[in-house]
Amino acid sequence: MDKTYPSAADAVADIPSGVTLTVGGFGLVGVPVALIRALVAQGATELEVVSNNCGVDDWGLGELLSVGRIRRIVASYIGENKEFARQYLGGEVEVELTPQGTLAERMRAGGTGIPAFYTPAGVGTVVSEGGMPWRYAADGTVAIVSPPKQTAMFESLGAPREYVLEQAIRSDFALVRAATADRHGNLVFEQSARNFNPLAAMAGRITIAEVDELVEPGRIDPDQVHLPGIYVDRVVLLTAKQSAERPIEKTTVRTREGAI
Repeated sequence: MDKTYPSAADAVADIPSGVTLTVGGFGLVGVPVALIRALVAQGATELEVVSNNCGVDDWGLGELLSVGRIRRIVASYIGENKEFARQYLGGEVEVELTPQGTLAERMRAGGTGIPAFYTPAGVGTVVSEGGMPWRYAADGTVAIVSPPKQTAMFESLGAPREYVLEQAIRSDFALVRAATADRHGNLVFEQSARNFNPLAAMAGRITIAEVDELVEPGRIDPDQVHLPGIYVDRVVLLTAKQSAERPIEKTTVRTREGAI
């Protein structure tokens, strides 16, 4: 039952090229950066990544992107990463943009065994009707577009409403960041780091968690467990230096009233 690994490098050593990864994080919060860096050093390529966004330039998933390891990205957001936008518009990477709530539910559904679900999000747009550019050609023309999705009418609050069918996401591996874990893999997330991390972990067939603190089984109150260890296969304890790395995405400076 002891799921701990000695290092991030050991935990990602068997991830092959061409697999699908679900990765936790939102902006710079809750990003499993130690596991991402270990994967960069390991050398796996042609990866399909599912995450809210693709990090920022040269940090988080941006580190994998900058060395050309990502083939396809399923995300809800491109902004804050100029290299991501450049590769997408230049035809170097395929991008499936998905509404944020739909993306979250697709991962949750994958983790709970639900193959697909209907949602009103995106009905009447390219999300449901198809035609969204997935990949551009080098000359700027659209090479691959999204296909149309199945829709259906359901009663909602006494009136018929159209819904679009979205497929669940199941990944080969999941990389997540948590505050605390026990050796059985039960996880506790810190505040807003509890964003896409539980969902990404649920969707993974093999889930790897980097954590700030490791405790013995029984030390975490069962009522405080955010993600049960049944979803987690490997746990890596971060060093103090790794745990302390928490960059700020945007620094805003203003003059305080009354300041001299």
